[in-house]
Amino acid sequence: MMRTLHIDTDSFEIAGGFTISRGSKTHADVLTVRITQGHQSGRGECVPYARYGETIESVTAQIEALRADIERGLSRKELQGVMPAGAARNAVDCALWDLEAKYSGTPVFQKAGIGQLAPQTTAFTISVGTPDSMAEATRAAAGRPLLKVKLAGPGDDDRIEAVRRNAPNATLIADANEAWDDSCFDTNMAACHRAGVALIEQPLPAGEDHKLAEIDHLVPVCADESLHTSHDLEHLRDRYDAVNIKLDKAGGLTEALVMQENARRLGFQVMIGCMVGSSLAMAPAFMIAQNADYVDLDGPLLLTRDRKPGLKFEGSLLCPPEAELWG
Repeated sequence: MMRTLHIDTDSFEIAGGFTISRGSKTHADVLTVRITQGHQSGRGECVPYARYGETIESVTAQIEALRADIERGLSRKELQGVMPAGAARNAVDCALWDLEAKYSGTPVFQKAGIGQLAPQTTAFTISVGTPDSMAEATRAAAGRPLLKVKLAGPGDDDRIEAVRRNAPNATLIADANEAWDDSCFDTNMAACHRAGVALIEQPLPAGEDHKLAEIDHLVPVCADESLHTSHDLEHLRDRYDAVNIKLDKAGGLTEALVMQENARRLGFQVMIGCMVGSSLAMAPAFMIAQNADYVDLDGPLLLTRDRKPGLKFEGSLLCPPEAELWG
C-alpha cells in the first residue's frame, strides 16, 4: 500500500529563553514528519542541529530528496543506508516506528524488545548566566532531584558553586558544551569535584578531546558533541566515562538502540539527552531512557506550550507516552 509523506514546521516559545556556551535562543524550531498508510499515520519530530550546519531548510531538502522512496515503502533498515545520521533521518525513522506500531497494534517498546515502560526522573536545565542569575534560577528549581547546569568556560567555578549552594540536595550534571580550555580546565574540574557534580558533559571541544585520555577524571566525563553514532564509541573509550545519546545526532531510535547496546558492552555509562523540543521528540527517546543512567528529556518543561496530548510530568518524573502521542 502506498504511503503519503507530509512535512510541517512549528516554533515553540521557550519560557525565559535558553542559553548555553554557544549562544541563546527564545524558540525551539522543529520539523515534523507524518507518514500515512491507509487509515494510520506515524509522526516524528526533529530539531535541526546548528552546531553541525543543519537548518529547517536543509533538513527539509534531505527528506524531500527521499520522498519517492519513503512513499513507495522505504523500511527503517533501508533508511539507515540511504540517509546520513542527523535530524532529518531522526524525524523519518521515528515516524516509521510510530507508523509500524499503529498499523500493527504492537507498541514500539515491544517491537524494540524493551520491557514494560516505567516512569523516569529527568534532569531539569539551568541555563548559563552570571552566578547570581543561575543562583536565582536554581532556587526556583531546587526541589527537583536532578539538575543539568549549563556552563561556559572561565568563571564556571563560581557558577557551579552558586548552583550547589542553592540546591544542596540535588544531583548535578555539568554541561560545558565544549567551552573549557587549558586556561580554566583544572580550576573548573576542581570546582565540580568540590560541588559533588556527578557528571561533566563535553568539557573540551570535540577536536581536542584526546587530552582527556591523559588526565585524571576527578569527575566522570561524558561525550556529547564528540559522539554521533555507534561507530564513534570505540575510539572514545580512553577519553570518556559516559556517552550522551541524542536521537537528532544518531539519526533516530533505530541507531540509538544500537548505540545504547554497544555503549553498555564497552563499559560506558549512558545518558539519553535531547534538543529543546516538544513531547513528540521526547517520546521516542523515552525508549532509551528505560536503560539509561541519566535521563535528560526536559524539553517540554522548558516550553510555554506543548503538543496535545503531550507527555505527562509529575514534577521531574516523566511518564510513558500515550499511544495517541507516539508509539
